[in-house]
Parts: sequence; structure tokens; C-alpha cells
Amino acid sequence: MEKETLKISEQLALFEDYISRDTKKQRSGTFLDNMKLPIHRWFRYSAGFSAEWVSQVFSEINIEPQMLVLDPFAGSGTTLLAADTVGLSSIGIEAHPFITRVAKAKINWDINASSFLKRAMDTLEQAKKISDFKNEYPELILRCYPPEILSRLDSLKRAWAEKNDGSRESELIWLAITSILRITSPAGTAQWQYILPNKNKKVATDPYKAFEIQVHIMYYDIKFYQRKYGTPKSRIIQGDARNLKEIQEDTVDFVITSPPYANNYDYADATRFEMSFWNEVENWGDLHDKVRKYLIRSSSQHVSKDKLELDKILSHTVLRPIIDELTTICEILAKERLLHGGRKHYHTMVAAYFSDLGEVWQELARVGKEGAKVCFVVGDSAPYGIYVPVEKWLGELAVAAGFQRYEFEKIRDRNIKWRNRKHRVPLKEGRLWVFK
Repeated sequence: MEKETLKISEQLALFEDYISRDTKKQRSGTFLDNMKLPIHRWFRYSAGFSAEWVSQVFSEINIEPQMLVLDPFAGSGTTLLAADTVGLSSIGIEAHPFITRVAKAKINWDINASSFLKRAMDTLEQAKKISDFKNEYPELILRCYPPEILSRLDSLKRAWAEKNDGSRESELIWLAITSILRITSPAGTAQWQYILPNKNKKVATDPYKAFEIQVHIMYYDIKFYQRKYGTPKSRIIQGDARNLKEIQEDTVDFVITSPPYANNYDYADATRFEMSFWNEVENWGDLHDKVRKYLIRSSSQHVSKDKLELDKILSHTVLRPIIDELTTICEILAKERLLHGGRKHYHTMVAAYFSDLGEVWQELARVGKEGAKVCFVVGDSAPYGIYVPVEKWLGELAVAAGFQRYEFEKIRDRNIKWRNRKHRVPLKEGRLWVFK
């Protein structure tokens, strides 16, 4: 047993080193710090932000134990897990069904760790006995794995499915399999948005080995959290930040989140690879009906699919506080798009984005207590090089919704290295503070 424990420890060290080397090559982003943190590191969602920063904010505002924290764009559970570490009750709302499932599995860290480990290892042994390969996968998956690797992943998937009872243990095993999909592919499947099947990476881990290592990481992280933090006080709800029907009015003390940026990032596409493996989507187009239609409209793919009309969006009463400036920018974008080959629908995207966030602010004003604080991590935007003052317009929409005032605190500059950039408009990222 001692020899086997040493073997697992060595594997864990190798796995940690792999993560470290891999993430250094990826785009810089605040979520990278989370890959060193227990539980957070189980799944990297590219739209996430720093858990350590969330904990720092909790300390800065002197939040009290009896307060309720809300994250209306909860993602894979960063805020919820950070709240658990300081004993705060928290609620997360996430519209993306796949990511909601990931977050729900992660916050179930009060599970019996030994029971999870045994069941996971039984799944691995069962997978090794499966010899027939059912090659029934979408084209994206077939392009990213050679048959010998995909057959092992398929056997893990089938072994899990045979005993899937919807229990918390079963969901954690599902997450363990999900979390190894990218590192086991020799194709360009790093944790950013787009999959590159024609690009090869130097290291691809054997699925069985990767699964065993991942399960042990999860086991040790669960034990660590239970020993240090007791029991979780967080919950995740699949819902819409524009309609917080699950939350009563005047109940929330503090809101902290990073909403979608108006920068044409397709949040639905961020998990297309994983959803394809689980046969939840067959192709890129399936994402709209399965995911994108539920999300804040922050990408041109979203609005072009819905064939939105600019005048109809701008007529929404929630946009009245910014309607003159917004209309001007949207009309400029409508003309500018005709000069570009893609003719992307940035004009309707920008209008729809602020319409959606206006509704979010109305809901946050409803559920927030008197004296509640809101912290949004936001970044401005410049589609086709046309500047959009995101923090200013969001602040004005918040005040119109019932908040008292807002202020913006810049964290860093963006888009200042011009190489390979489509425009040279300096951008920034920071914290938008709103007070009720």
C-alpha cells in the first residue's frame, strides 16, 4: 500500500507540473490562478475569474457571516467556492446548462470522499474490461483523437453510464471524465475557446492514467476542504440573470460577478468540445438551441442567428438612460460593418447586450437590500474599432434601475500590444462598483 501511495503521489506531481506548463502557454487571464487551488482546478472554464480576488474583496468590504452573496453569472462556481471558504451563504445563477452541471458537482465537496474514490476506481476497472469500441461521436471528436485514445475514453464513458444513478458520486465521476478530455487529446485542445484539430501538442496523457490522477486530485481536494472549511453553504441554480425569480426581493447583501463581455466571445462555443464528447451536440449549429439562446447576447453569432432588428431592440424602455449615445454608436457600427468582409452584426449585438444587462440591473435592484453593494468585473469594447464605453453605460443603467451611484476602478489595460490585433483602440478592465 505504501508503494502504491508513493506511485499516486508521483503521478500527482507530474500532473501538477503538466498543468503548470500547459497554462503558461495559454492566454493570460485571471482564472489561471485558480488552477493551483483545490476544487477550482477540477475544471477550467475560460470565462472564469480569480477566486483569490473574490476572497480579497470579501475581506475589503468587511462582509459579515450572516450576509447573503449572489453571483448572477456564476460560471463554474468560483464565487460560490470562495464564499464557502469564509463561511458565507451564497447563491449562483448560471444560464449555461453544461457549466451549471460542472458547478453543481464542484460545490458538492461535503460528499463522502472515500465512497467517491472507491466508486471511481470501480469505474476505471470496469472500463478496462470493455473491449468493443462504439465509435459514435461527432466529427469534432473524431478529428481530435486517434482511435486508440478515443476507445479508452469511450470505455470510461460507458462504464460510468452503466452505473449512473444521478447521485453526487456519479456526478463527480462524470466531472472527472470531463476534466481529462482536453489533456488526453494530441490535438490543439487547450483550455481556450477554439479547438484546433490540425494542431498537435507535445504532451497527451493516457486516458486511464489521467482519470486515475484526476480522481485522486479530487479526493485529496475534498478531504482538504472538509478539514479546513466544514460544510458548504452555497447552491447553484440554472436560471437567467434577467429574471431572478428564484430569489426573493430585499434578500441579497452583496453581488460579485463577472458578466459576459461585449467583445464577441461566444460563451456557448467554449464547451462545444466537451458537449460533443457527451453527445449533447452534434455540430456547431446545435449550440444555439442547446445553449446560446439562454445566454446574454454578447456575440454576433447569437444575434445573427436570431435575426434581430436594431430599431426593435432600441425601443426597449430599459435603454432610455443611454438611448442617444447607444443609438449613435449602433448606427455607426451598422455602416461600418458594410466595409468588412464578415459583415458581423455588431450593431445589433451591442444594442442587445445593453438591453439584457439593463434587465439584469432591474432584477439586482429588486433582490438587493438597502445598502447592498455590487461588484462587476467588466471590460470595455471596440468592435470594428468603434469604442463602446461599457462601464459608463452599465453604471447609468444601474442608477436608472434603482441604485444610488456607481464608480469604476481600473485594474489593467487591454489591447495595448498591437501585433495581430484587428484594431488599435486601447481598452481596459476593472471593477464597476454599484451602491444601493
